[in-house]
Amino acid sequence: MIKIKKYAAIDIGSNAMRLLVVNIVEQEGKEPQFNKSALVRVPIRLGQDAFTVGEISKENSDRMVDAMKAFNLLMKVHKVEAYKAFATSAMREAYNGKEVVALIKKKADIKIEIIDGKKEAAIIASTDLHHLLKTDKTYLFVDVGGGSTEFTLFSDGKIVNSRSFKVGTVRLLNNMVCDVVWEEIEKWIKSNTADFDEISLIGSGGNINKLFKMSGKMQDKPMSYLYINSQYAFLNSLTYNQRISELGLNPDRADVIIPAVRIYLNAMKWSGSRNIYVPKIGLSDGIVKAMYFNKI
Repeated sequence: MIKIKKYAAIDIGSNAMRLLVVNIVEQEGKEPQFNKSALVRVPIRLGQDAFTVGEISKENSDRMVDAMKAFNLLMKVHKVEAYKAFATSAMREAYNGKEVVALIKKKADIKIEIIDGKKEAAIIASTDLHHLLKTDKTYLFVDVGGGSTEFTLFSDGKIVNSRSFKVGTVRLLNNMVCDVVWEEIEKWIKSNTADFDEISLIGSGGNINKLFKMSGKMQDKPMSYLYINSQYAFLNSLTYNQRISELGLNPDRADVIIPAVRIYLNAMKWSGSRNIYVPKIGLSDGIVKAMYFNKI
């Protein structure tokens, strides 16, 4: 006997907002299956407001309300039973973030929770990582967003340490990351990985997913440091317009992909990692699974 539940997750990031609808297939004696039913991505770059001016603009606030009204209707059409909506770095730092949350609740009837970097990392880590993590190996999990990057070190299948840093693609585009932040990240990675041999990276985020898709690799195969480095040079050799016209990148992906790759490259270099795995996971996937297993 099969039972199907429908859950949804809303991820309000610094570069875009996503609605993920998932069919959860329950069958006696088997692990539940999480099958994507729908994914809608709206490129509202909240980080441009939050990190440069310190507030969400009236225009983007109105766009958010419209998007959330649409998300609400889509959830009704899909007959979603339960949802959670989480906002990350941009909404954390905008001084009017709570006002925007209240406005969305009033006008779109969507309840949003603004979460910190630690909770964000924990939710993402609660996804399907256990299927990928080999207990005799060590992994540095790196989730790059528009406003922050979360680093989590796993060894023997368990979390050793984790930390969130204010380095993200939108911040880097606006030259808002000073050398001190890079030095702190380098120090943290080196000190936490010093006692381990052969560390592999696990990459999460829209940009590394896009790069992996472009590589044409099978899902369980990693990308090498040399490959990532050559792609970084290749992307840098193209203009913004060429990245859109020749590579087919979305306009809101074509600029942030370069600073994102830079973060992953630095993480690989400082941890001594030669490979990066890119499973299909993200905050929205983590939200659905954390909801189902009553972790949030």
